[in-house]
Amino acid sequence: MTVLEAADRPAIQSSGRSAAGVRVQFSSESNARMSWFGIQEFQEFHALTGRDSGYRPQGYLFLVPESHWPNHEAALSMQQTLGLPAERLTTKDAQAIVPFDPDGIYACTYGPQDGVIEPKGVTQAYLDMAVSHGATIRLASPVTAVAFKQGVWTVTTQAETFTSDFVVNATGAWSGRIAAMANLTLPVEPSHRSVFVTEPLGFDHAYPLTVDVATGTYIRSDGQRLLIGRSNLKQPPGLFTGVDWDWLPDTIEPATRRFPFVGNTTIDRHASWWGYYALTPDDNAIIGFHPDAEGWLDATGFSGHGIQHAPAAGVAISELVNQGASTSFDLTPYAHARFLKDTPTVEHHVV
Repeated sequence: MTVLEAADRPAIQSSGRSAAGVRVQFSSESNARMSWFGIQEFQEFHALTGRDSGYRPQGYLFLVPESHWPNHEAALSMQQTLGLPAERLTTKDAQAIVPFDPDGIYACTYGPQDGVIEPKGVTQAYLDMAVSHGATIRLASPVTAVAFKQGVWTVTTQAETFTSDFVVNATGAWSGRIAAMANLTLPVEPSHRSVFVTEPLGFDHAYPLTVDVATGTYIRSDGQRLLIGRSNLKQPPGLFTGVDWDWLPDTIEPATRRFPFVGNTTIDRHASWWGYYALTPDDNAIIGFHPDAEGWLDATGFSGHGIQHAPAAGVAISELVNQGASTSFDLTPYAHARFLKDTPTVEHHVV
């Protein structure tokens, strides 16, 4: 097995630039199951790899208005039926976790084992494990051409050419472009995200990733700093670079309304960062064999959930290659065919 990485170091693109959250609080059962698998692996990561995943059960807290409660209530019921750690909190109990203005909040949901990991270290640990099992890693090797002939794939980089019976397209925001090199259609588009980081607040805090569902604004503690974000749904798809400073007022204003203490913070322009989501039309990943090509598999389009679903997706792809089907996970919700049949399962809990 050969892993081709376009950058000169691993995890410096979308993986290393994520907010690194892991949570079971999804509206679809398949996503909740995959996340719980990932969280359990990150909890036991040292026993598996000899490394620390950086997992901290800092929690996820959703502040839900009445208009959104039916979806969240149904999701919470599903999560609890599966035995996953998720619960409903009163507004008062939620305010004991993080201070916020309760105006317009109908109910809150909390995942006490949701949290964060350290994505760069986790990625390197997985790569080192792959190498120990015989894999080869090629850095600074962007793909320049892909061809299929007589049952064999040929993948060309700037320096080398590789042949294989199988190709796994796990290139995230770039996966649509890579698929197009093979004359394949893949409904994945890059979407720019900015994470605004405050100066240290001067006191210790451990606020969970807290989402104001009505506006999509979130905050989370990171040491003494605070991360603040909000997706710009009006921004067109594209591989834009740099922090979107024009979007800062549209993020800070709703954040300050819901979390008044944010108004007393200062944004650190050097600490803030940006990255990409790989979006699909229904905000769910695409995992499986491409219907129009033999031996081509996609593991992409995680729509901001790639870090937490990576352990499960890796197992599923391994089973597909070695067994022809995944026995650990039901991949029906992630199949390419859902777009052809117009039967997507929309994920409602997207941050």
